[in-house]
Amino acid sequence: MSLPADFLSAVRALIPAQRLFDDPLSTLAFGTDASFYRLIPKLVVRVEAEGEVVTLLQLASRFQVPVTFRAAGTSLSGQALSDSVLIVLGDHWNGRQILDGGARIRLQPGVIGAAANAALAPLQRKIGPDPASINAAKIGGIVANNSSGMCCGTAQNSYHTLAGMRLVLADGSVLDTEDPTSVAAFRRSHGDMLKRLAELGRQTRADTALAARIRHKYRLKNTTGLSLNALVDFDEPLDILTHLMVGSEGTLGFISSVTYDTVPDHPHKASALLVFPDVETCCRAVPVLKQQPVSAVELLDRRSLRSVQDMQGMPAWVRELSASACALLVESRAASATLLEEQILQVMAAVEAFPRERQVEFSTDPVVYNQLWRIRKDTFPAVGAVRATGTTVIIEDVTFPVEVLAEGVNRLLALFDRHGYAEAIIFGHALEGNLHFVFTQGFDDPAQVARYEAFMGDVAQLVAVEFGGALKAEHGTGRNMAPFVELEWGADAYGLMWQIKRLLDPAGILNPDVILSDDPKIHLKNLKPLPAADPIVDKCIECGFCEPVCPSNGLTLTPRQRIVIWRDIQAKKRAGVDTRELERAYQYQGIDSCAATGLCAQRCPVGINTGDLVRQLRADQASHGARADWLAGHFAAALQGTRLMLATANTARRLLGAPRLERLSRSARQLSGGRLPQWTPALPQPVKWVQAGSPGSADRPKVVYLPACVSRVMGPAAGSGEQQSLFDKTRGLLEKAGFEVLFPDGLDELCCGQPFASKGYPQQGESKRNELLAALLQASDQGRHPVYCDTSPCTLRLLQGEPDGRLQLYDPVRFIREHLLERLEFQPLDTPVAVHVTCSTQHLGEADALLAIARRCSTQVVVPEGIHCCGFAGDKGFTLPQLNSHALRTLKGAVGVCEQGVSTSRTCEIGLSNHSGIDYQGLVYLVDRVTRRRPAEH
Repeated sequence: MSLPADFLSAVRALIPAQRLFDDPLSTLAFGTDASFYRLIPKLVVRVEAEGEVVTLLQLASRFQVPVTFRAAGTSLSGQALSDSVLIVLGDHWNGRQILDGGARIRLQPGVIGAAANAALAPLQRKIGPDPASINAAKIGGIVANNSSGMCCGTAQNSYHTLAGMRLVLADGSVLDTEDPTSVAAFRRSHGDMLKRLAELGRQTRADTALAARIRHKYRLKNTTGLSLNALVDFDEPLDILTHLMVGSEGTLGFISSVTYDTVPDHPHKASALLVFPDVETCCRAVPVLKQQPVSAVELLDRRSLRSVQDMQGMPAWVRELSASACALLVESRAASATLLEEQILQVMAAVEAFPRERQVEFSTDPVVYNQLWRIRKDTFPAVGAVRATGTTVIIEDVTFPVEVLAEGVNRLLALFDRHGYAEAIIFGHALEGNLHFVFTQGFDDPAQVARYEAFMGDVAQLVAVEFGGALKAEHGTGRNMAPFVELEWGADAYGLMWQIKRLLDPAGILNPDVILSDDPKIHLKNLKPLPAADPIVDKCIECGFCEPVCPSNGLTLTPRQRIVIWRDIQAKKRAGVDTRELERAYQYQGIDSCAATGLCAQRCPVGINTGDLVRQLRADQASHGARADWLAGHFAAALQGTRLMLATANTARRLLGAPRLERLSRSARQLSGGRLPQWTPALPQPVKWVQAGSPGSADRPKVVYLPACVSRVMGPAAGSGEQQSLFDKTRGLLEKAGFEVLFPDGLDELCCGQPFASKGYPQQGESKRNELLAALLQASDQGRHPVYCDTSPCTLRLLQGEPDGRLQLYDPVRFIREHLLERLEFQPLDTPVAVHVTCSTQHLGEADALLAIARRCSTQVVVPEGIHCCGFAGDKGFTLPQLNSHALRTLKGAVGVCEQGVSTSRTCEIGLSNHSGIDYQGLVYLVDRVTRRRPAEH
């Protein structure tokens, strides 16, 4: 059924067209969250202000149109989907305010959880919830799902750390509990509702059996159903209302801001891995550990350990553990190193009596610590990575009372065997009796769906009925567990939930069939297909962890959405459906606008680089092979042609003036249909290219300097305060540090091949890369001398694909870190410096080192939040400037206090300078500015 015409007309009058999406590609892209369900919305609305939400809800109420809210879409139970209207958060929901010296923090729903913690970190505070998705999940979803995590338990979740809330109800009314005027107005306008909530609270507390059941259920981790504990924990109706909103999954209203009481973030931490001979021994140790000073205790059964035992870096003994082994990963945190040592001794003494098969002693060494946690964190993606193509990976989370945890684990293992889930693993937050179990499931035939239905029915009986546990501990009820809420809670509690729902949402427009549903089969409907698309991306579990680092997120598609659409295109083709219209839309949305820098792979649990798929698709479309061959064979001529174009543009700037040239360039680009590049004041001048090595000396160490092709062509912009080229500046710095600088022969013909590979010409790219590697090997005397490349993307390109092991290849950060710091004296500036960590620097693992070097150069280093990739992507800043401007849309406000910026990629610096209002230069400019050669020691 289509949406009412009058509703659509009113929405279009309210929301600009560029924030409304009803085309097949966009609605399909938004029809997926991290769950195994798919619902295609009829309309997607990107909202940027609370007033828009208010009016949308008023319209939805008037026209009886169901709406669903979405923050990051990392939900695992199908609660962020709609086949009606999906309301998603835009850019302007990112406000945060630290209060009372960090004791509280007020956050809008679009703030990513990790960003909230980053803001609190200097005060050694953090928010209580710590879901595994914290680097992607947004506050709106964290509160609406009452998400928790490994350390948060029940005491530090959103419900228990809530200090205030601003919310919008289904009728469009607004309540801000921290604003007395708003509270007074709400009491007048919604007095009957508040009276009814107060009465429900009194009735519930008076029903001793029901009240006792509620208290028991929330002694455990529990997100099944609505937060009925609000009715027994509070008697003030406003407190009842705000705490009902926590965990309501968008079924009771919209949360437009929340204030948290923060919790300590102790800087000292240590972890140990204790392996017990069997499940029973392992689980008997948990109640003992619960009484000790531990912040996390993670259970891993033998199957989960087996799933990661062959991964690189895993201890060899993991393979040798017995078939019945079960482990606990234990973490302790403290405010001081001394206190941490005392806690470790106390913890180990407490478990001394329990036999252990193996163990890794408590360690504060980050290498050991991170390795142990990698064992835990890699279990889920390990199952996802080995699943059969076309199946989905499902992660469920249940809670058993801790006193029966061992029996619960063994009974779950028996259910896996009974229903044929041999690959299933169990891990979880043992202190709370919270177990995650992961298994793979196909939904492409009725027998598979029936197997899943039978299995979930047995799980529900086991957990909710036999053990009195929770079917959802922290992932939210969604539509996945909606049919089982009454089974778990009983008819009286279930009826109470429906009373609350009808009181706050009488028309039933808010996220129908989520948490509460009249359909006992809702969990078996709208199951998401995961058809084969390409081996590069077939392991994608559509979790959305990749989205925050993607520069095209919010402009076109995210990596997750690119995969969703490509899967659908391939499935439709196999079914004989005409996909030409969808593919036409995908060309720009999915292929042309992808930066292909691969940051998504760093966030992906199964390591998928969506850029690899895009480059492959570009290669499939590439039709100028002869031109690519010519350019590869005449590279020096191509570089000289680029210098001439830059010189021409520079002459036009001098004749016409920068403002007029920029206007003319914009008009010409529009008239050409986007084929002509956009001129900006940050466009480089041509380099006056003169190659000359250092005077030879037997006493000085040698370094082969590889200036990237952009460094040989692009000099500083005309308006830059520094007019020396990167090439000259780098050579001067290396010589200052005492190096003799060498160059490979035939330098102007050499290229790493990146421009060819990114355009879909991998053969030409690989040929140029091999040619360059051979020249570097010769110039370095078969690897005797290090090779310094002045641009991090080129270094990354050369290091990929197993280059000759004799070569010592360095990007600027690593070379400065390993060879220049000891040769130079630093006099840091006391002025703010902005640092952009390029995608390639992140891939090279040098991000922290770059920041450390910058902090040697300046006492005030600024790293703009939320800018992970600049979107310039080689030449896309010229050919697709909207990608660069979108990726850097928040940069100017973030670096306004800075005098200069630094990076390690000349092309990135063009876009950064253009959109920041300050001059971005290579890192060597800053290092050269603040250093002098260290005097020789005698």
